[in-house]
Amino acid sequence: MDRYEPLKIEAKWQKIWEETEAFKATEEKGKPKMFLAEMFPYPSGAGLHVGHVRNFTIVDVLARFFNQQGLNVLRPFGYDTFGLPAENYAIKTGTAPQEVTKTNIANFRKQAKRLGYAIDWSREINTSDPEYYKWTQWCFLQLYKKGLAYQKESYQWWCPVDQTVLANEQVEGGKCWRCGHEVEKKKMKQWFFKITEYADELLDEVDNLEWPEKIKTMQKNWIGRSTGAEIDFKVAAAPDITVFTTRPDTILGATFLVVAPEYKDLEALTNDYTKEEVLAYKAAALKKSEIERQENKEKTGVFTGSYAENPATKEPVPIYVADYVLAGYGTGAIMAVPAYDDRDREFAEKFNLPIIEAELIDRDAYGTPKTTYRMRDWLISRQRYWGCPIPIAYDKDGNPHPIPEDQLPVLIPEVDDYKPSGDGRSALAKAKDWLKVTIDGEEMTRETDTLDGYACSSWYLWRYASPRDEKAAWNEDAVNYWEPLDYYCGGDHAVAHLLYIRFWCKFFADLGYLPFREPVKRLLYNGYINAPDGKKMSKSKGNVIDPLDVINDGYGADTLRTYEMFIGPYDQDAAWDPRSVGGVYRFLNRCYNLCFSNSLNVPEEKTRVVRNKTIKKVTEDIHRYNFNTAVAALMEYVNELYKVGAAKEDISTLAKLLKPFAPHLASEMLEKLNETDEWPKWNEKYLANDTVEVIIQVNGKLRAKLTIDKSDLENEEKVTALALADEKVKKFTESGIKKTIFVPKAKILNIVA
Repeated sequence: MDRYEPLKIEAKWQKIWEETEAFKATEEKGKPKMFLAEMFPYPSGAGLHVGHVRNFTIVDVLARFFNQQGLNVLRPFGYDTFGLPAENYAIKTGTAPQEVTKTNIANFRKQAKRLGYAIDWSREINTSDPEYYKWTQWCFLQLYKKGLAYQKESYQWWCPVDQTVLANEQVEGGKCWRCGHEVEKKKMKQWFFKITEYADELLDEVDNLEWPEKIKTMQKNWIGRSTGAEIDFKVAAAPDITVFTTRPDTILGATFLVVAPEYKDLEALTNDYTKEEVLAYKAAALKKSEIERQENKEKTGVFTGSYAENPATKEPVPIYVADYVLAGYGTGAIMAVPAYDDRDREFAEKFNLPIIEAELIDRDAYGTPKTTYRMRDWLISRQRYWGCPIPIAYDKDGNPHPIPEDQLPVLIPEVDDYKPSGDGRSALAKAKDWLKVTIDGEEMTRETDTLDGYACSSWYLWRYASPRDEKAAWNEDAVNYWEPLDYYCGGDHAVAHLLYIRFWCKFFADLGYLPFREPVKRLLYNGYINAPDGKKMSKSKGNVIDPLDVINDGYGADTLRTYEMFIGPYDQDAAWDPRSVGGVYRFLNRCYNLCFSNSLNVPEEKTRVVRNKTIKKVTEDIHRYNFNTAVAALMEYVNELYKVGAAKEDISTLAKLLKPFAPHLASEMLEKLNETDEWPKWNEKYLANDTVEVIIQVNGKLRAKLTIDKSDLENEEKVTALALADEKVKKFTESGIKKTIFVPKAKILNIVA
């Protein structure tokens, strides 16, 4: 081609990569491996937008970089396909989630291939494929056998009109997203995973992770280990109240107690005068999320009508109910010491309660030492059709029984109506034939709850090692070779998902299925690409930019990929800038012209220093994840080659360094040069600070800059000869030279023509 035509070049190389299965990974014993993945995308109808491209391109840059360095690279891909969006769409349109998911995946795959990602497509996985969720159900059964999957009652959002459980996302301003009626909290029996069993290990190992500090801090705060004591307060006409406190030494200043609205004995604390107000307050509090209740705002609460006895002072202290206390933390009751706690002080000041600056006492004088956690067990059951069926059935007495492993997978049945059943169960309850199952000769009824999507994404990193294995969730030899994951990249799910994959990893390591206890070596947490006005991209705002629109406008995938790496530090948010996209396209066009419209007859010695400096800079920047400065270094390199000319070695180096960012163009350049893509190495001797730059002036005007050895700086004859050999200087000295004036200390040679 006479000019750079990215769409033609990209189509050519994408076809070659697909036909040759260029990125298919196999275990090669003795060869160092590199396993990289992005966090599971959810394949929505809108497909990928340019924000996803940043996340996926970071993984791809690293995958290609390590591949060029000779490592055995695995870069798979998959889809987190269960969840509310597909179910809501099914309820609204009657379209089966299976069909919607299939269409959306095809769109995602098409976009990823157009972006030239080095993906091993033979390892593509989809969480709603029975081949996959069979093993999610198997994982559940292992947890169930060890007592880490269990049932208990829990409050859930409930719409009394639609007669259905609602997820947090379906509650908008305290009202049902579908009918607009006010919702309420209803106690229901739910399935939980006992993640708290591993709380100490999850917390203690955080500091050893090669993860961003902000993510590690979020993990620590979520687990929220607190060491203190449980203290019993006697109540005259109701069960005693046990409080948890991290400051038992402040008990002399405890002037009132506060219980959560969900407190188990709340009603017993009321009397005929306070009961109605207390229960009304409870009902209102249960309509709020825990985040709303914890926001720093004016404190609210109601006096229950009861008093407890402070065990240290023997004084009566009033008992209040307030929504800033959470049922899941400690015992759901606190002793309030307003002199030592800001929230308690705010509450005391509002309700005119005593604030006593009491002396501190021995921490062990009252109560029993206790460690508690902010993190609670993981609620994993969902009253939804579109999810992984929980492999449990109930006998006639309502007792749960695991589905035998040889009966897995428990398939999702086809139904005519995707709306919830109306009795708190999902649409699965309408599949009458499916509900019946025989276990050990006894007819039972299947569980109609499905698993939270987080369960499906808690183990997929190991499935990538052997995604077509029909005998096991993961192959032991494959996992031993590829795992743990070397690089994990995402811009979301900073807490829950990462805790869950760590929890499952430790659990399966304890069972002997995994030879490691942490699933992810290095975590890269990228910033968002926002709309040009700085607002977050979203379909509802109509500001989403489709990567295929950018590609098909003529810029091509290489421009888009390189721009997203150049836009700024990978871990910071950045606004989309159409003008900068054009600038990157012009840079790639210059790269193309250097290779295809250049005689490449410059001696390689002339550019040796800048070439070696560029190799070192780009290599180290990628290792440090400074992708934006790596691209900037390549731009500077191209500028220098345009100034002084290029040797074949220069263009070969450029193509190799460019390939992680713009793989199609780089491959085209390397083919033209008949070169491999092996990552270049720099030579330290050409980086030593033994060269200097000399300014060349003709009749007082700057005409050139020469890089010479320091040892030649005093050699006026040699400096002059080098200067007169420069093409730019020749043009201004054709009429002859009158004299030269050389000032070594100033590093200036002035030629009078």
